[in-house]
Amino acid sequence: MSDGIGIANLPNQRHKIVAKRGAHFTVMVVGESGLGKTTLVNTLFSTELSPPKSYTKRHHKQLDKLTEVEIIKAELEEKQFKTKLTVIDCPGFGDYVNNRDSWAPIVDFIDDQHEAYMRQEQQPQRQEKIDLRVHACLYFIRPTGHTLKPLDIEIMKRLGTRVNLIPVIAKADTLTQNDLAIFKQRIREVISAQGIRVYVPPVDADDDAAAEHARILQEAMPFSIIGSTEDVQTPDGRTVKGREYLWGVAEVENENHCDFRKLRSLLIRTHMLDLISTTEDLHYENYRQAQMEVRKFGEQKPRKFENPKFKEEEEALRKRFTEQVKAEEARFRQWEQHLIQERDRLNKDLELAHSAIKALEAELDNLQVGYGRGTNRR
Repeated sequence: MSDGIGIANLPNQRHKIVAKRGAHFTVMVVGESGLGKTTLVNTLFSTELSPPKSYTKRHHKQLDKLTEVEIIKAELEEKQFKTKLTVIDCPGFGDYVNNRDSWAPIVDFIDDQHEAYMRQEQQPQRQEKIDLRVHACLYFIRPTGHTLKPLDIEIMKRLGTRVNLIPVIAKADTLTQNDLAIFKQRIREVISAQGIRVYVPPVDADDDAAAEHARILQEAMPFSIIGSTEDVQTPDGRTVKGREYLWGVAEVENENHCDFRKLRSLLIRTHMLDLISTTEDLHYENYRQAQMEVRKFGEQKPRKFENPKFKEEEEALRKRFTEQVKAEEARFRQWEQHLIQERDRLNKDLELAHSAIKALEAELDNLQVGYGRGTNRR
C-alpha cells in the first residue's frame, strides 16, 4: 500500500521550523495603579518579569499628569521551545483627577508599532524586522461592583478597534461570588450597548472539545482575576499560589475562586497563535489599508502638532501670559496716570512761578517809577 506523495508530512515540517525559530508574543496591560497588573503578569508566566512596584510615592508625581509606556522583554523556555515575550505597561493611566486624553499615549503607541512595521515592510532589506505590534491587551477593571466608568468606556472603545482587547476584573477576591456575577453581567451589557469590540475566541466547528472550550471562555468574559506569586498553605494541607485571609485562602488556580486558568489558557495554551494571526490579518491590515488610502507609497505619516498631552499645559501658559499682560497694562495705565498728575502739578507750579515773576516785575516797575519821580523833584 502506497504511503502517498508526502503532502501529509507538511505539518511536521512546519513544526520543525516553528520549533527552531521560536515565537514572539507581545502583551499590553492597561489599568489604574494598584490593580495588580505586575503581579498578574508575573503569575501568568511563572517568573518575575517585573519587580513589584511601591505605590506609596505615586502621588508625588501628580504634577506630571502623563501616562507613560514601559517595555519589559524576556525570553521564556518550556520543553526546549523558546518564546520571546514583551510586556508593555502603562503606569500613570487613570491616576489623576483630570484624566482627559490620558489614553492618547497608549493609543499612539499601538498605532506607532503598526506604522513602524509597515515602514519596515516597504524597505528593500527586510530580514531584520523589529515587531512590537501588540497581540493582546489586558484591560484591568476596578472591582467596584457597579459598572464601567466613563474613562473605561472611552479607552476600551479606542483599544477595541486597534488590538485584541481582553477585559479582566482585578482583585476578584474582594467581591462575593454573587456580586461578581452581577458585576460581570453589567459589564457585558455596557460593552454591548456601547459597541465596544473585545476579543472573542473562535469556535472550531470541526473540533467539539475545542469548540466547547471556546464557548466556556466566551461565557467567562470579563475574566475575574486573583494574582499572587506567594505560596500559601490551605486548611487541607495543600501548598498553592494565592492570598491568605482570616476566612480562608483565595487560590489563584482554583476555578471556583477566579478565572485565572481560563485567562492563561486563552493567552498561552489554546489561543496565542490566533491572537497573533488576528493582529496580523485584522488589526494591522485595517491600519495599513486606512493609511494607504490617504498616503502615497513611502510617504511619511503626518505628525500631530497638537498633542493632547500638552493642551492643558498650553492653556495654563496662555492664561498665565494673558494675566501677566493685563497686570502689565494696568501697571502701565497707573504709571501713565501718575505721569499726567505729575505733569499737571508741574504745570500748575510753573504757572504760579510765572505769576510770581510777573508780580515781582510789576513791583519792580513801580519801584523804578517812584525812584524817577523822586530824582526829578530834587
